[in-house]
Amino acid sequence: MSPSSASTRSAAARKQALQEQVLATIQGRRLAGIALTMGLGKTLLGLRDMDRLLAAGPLPSPGAGKPFLVAAPTQAILDAWPQEAHKFGLTHLLAHITFTTYRSLGKALAAGTYQKLYLDECHALKDSHEPGLKAHAAQKRSILGLTGTPPAQANSEKGRLVATYCPIVVDYTTDEAVLAGLLNDYRLVVHRLPLRTVRDYVLTTKAGSQFTTSEREHYAYWSKRLANAAQDPLPVETLRILRMQALMNYPGKGHYMRYLADQQMDKVLLFTCNQQQAEEQAAHTYHSKNKHSQANLDLFNAGDIQRLACVAQLSEGISIPNLRVGIIWHAFGNERKAAQRIGRLLRLNPDQTATVHLLAYQDTVDEQWVAQALEAFDPAKISYIDAPAYEQFVQPEPVT
Repeated sequence: MSPSSASTRSAAARKQALQEQVLATIQGRRLAGIALTMGLGKTLLGLRDMDRLLAAGPLPSPGAGKPFLVAAPTQAILDAWPQEAHKFGLTHLLAHITFTTYRSLGKALAAGTYQKLYLDECHALKDSHEPGLKAHAAQKRSILGLTGTPPAQANSEKGRLVATYCPIVVDYTTDEAVLAGLLNDYRLVVHRLPLRTVRDYVLTTKAGSQFTTSEREHYAYWSKRLANAAQDPLPVETLRILRMQALMNYPGKGHYMRYLADQQMDKVLLFTCNQQQAEEQAAHTYHSKNKHSQANLDLFNAGDIQRLACVAQLSEGISIPNLRVGIIWHAFGNERKAAQRIGRLLRLNPDQTATVHLLAYQDTVDEQWVAQALEAFDPAKISYIDAPAYEQFVQPEPVT
């Protein structure tokens, strides 16, 4: 047996032991939540919990129908449940499960009587879900929440709903899993790019007129408006959003992302902010408006293409084999979103290391967002480098 195969088997045994520990922790708890970092088998845990409940004897059924309801933000995440059931010999459970997205959660709860509700990616709950959750809990029925990124703020909308209907009783972080040999190691590299001072950035107004500025001048414009927010006609939050959108759309990161991707020998996953940026970064993309998204993902999984550009749709519920390199255009200042993207690269053998590159503009609020996004990660795994001069990585426009 090769060392790689041995480490994989050992990691699988440790994950099995962790799952047994988690199942023991939630046993007997009517309302509970599990926060496990990506790659530790949250879906399998939910299925094993169902299997345990069915094996214990007939479930009380005050109403006709299936005893379990699984809800998730998207159909892609729901699709992982039958896939995992088939993979781990739990196909018999599918006859006892009803599936629904969060958009239809209220209708599903009103239409059936379920003994246990499984909330996949429970951090995505909204206030609109509360009436159904409240009615379900009031009938002394069970809820199990599953997440890799629990809400950071207990007083937020999502934090309150999780604390009320699926309070987190197990919280196992990425770094704990890496130290325990359950996940592969990782390193985070922050690339600091200067804003361009050359006045070659062309913007189009809503009225259709165009003007030329520089990235630095444009950023200074929004920063000045924020500094004088008391006299500005727009609210502070609106000004902050507009400044963030400006930073996300400057072309410098796009040029640098292509340059950085070209340096990689392994296949690389590119996280952009929007579909247009994804299309500009790679010939193959994964997003909601691309009808070839699944075919492109299949090619990427098989190793037939080296580069795939995507947006948020690929953040949750999807595993990519042998993915060692990722590049993130914008950190959003959000631990949860950063963890979701980085989690795509934590599916290697435990003796391997993945590299995640994050792009940030120097001397801007972008650096604060990156710092906030990485607060939950081991600082020893984070390094900072200055990007080369713009002329060294920019690709000239094709001649037409």
